[in-house]
Amino acid sequence: MGVDKKTDERVHTFTSEQQAGRGMSKFGAMKQQRAEKAGAIGDSPDQATATVATRAQTRQGKKAVSAYFSPEVSRGLNMLAAEQGTTLQALLGEAIDLLMRQHGKHPFGER
Repeated sequence: MGVDKKTDERVHTFTSEQQAGRGMSKFGAMKQQRAEKAGAIGDSPDQATATVATRAQTRQGKKAVSAYFSPEVSRGLNMLAAEQGTTLQALLGEAIDLLMRQHGKHPFGER
C-alpha cells in the first residue's frame, strides 16, 4: 500500500512482477509488503519465520479439505457437534474414518 501524496488516500502499488503480468497475486503482494514492513520495523527478522508463525500449531503440516453443502446441512452438523460436546473438526474426522473403513481402507484417526 502506498499513499497518494495529493489526496492522502491509501492506494495499492504494484510490484514490477505484477506490472509485467507475472509473479504473485495482488493479495500475495500485499502480504509480502506487510512482511517487509514488519521486517523493517524489526518485528520479524525473517519473512519465512513470520509466515510460519502466523499458522496455528495444530494446522502446521496439514491441508484443508472442504466441500459446499446447504445451510441446513451446516446447521445440522454444528448442532450435532454441540450436542455431542465436540468440535465440527472432530465430527468430520470421525465421519471420514467411518467412510474409509466402509471402503476397506485404513482410517487416519485425525481429530
